Amino acid sequence: MANTKGARKAARQSEKRRLHNTSLRSSLRSAITRVKKAVQAGDKTKAAQVYRESVSVLDRITDKKIIHKNKASRHKSRLNAQIKGLA
Repeated sequence: MANTKGARKAARQSEKRRLHNTSLRSSLRSAITRVKKAVQAGDKTKAAQVYRESVSVLDRITDKKIIHKNKASRHKSRLNAQIKGLA
């Protein structure tokens, strides 16, 4: 347990940040899953539309430094490759 008033406040703030970041990470995973499901269904137009929405989520979370920019780029690249692979 934190000993000083400042340390207690820092503990409260870090817990609040942790919960917020967890929810953002969850929305990121959900966005990626939506694209993968659209690809598995074989619907290229729907997959492309869901991909555009997911890219927005990825970029927002990257700007907040929840994930690294290279990780976001990797996800976008792999998802886009899956969509292009749907002849």
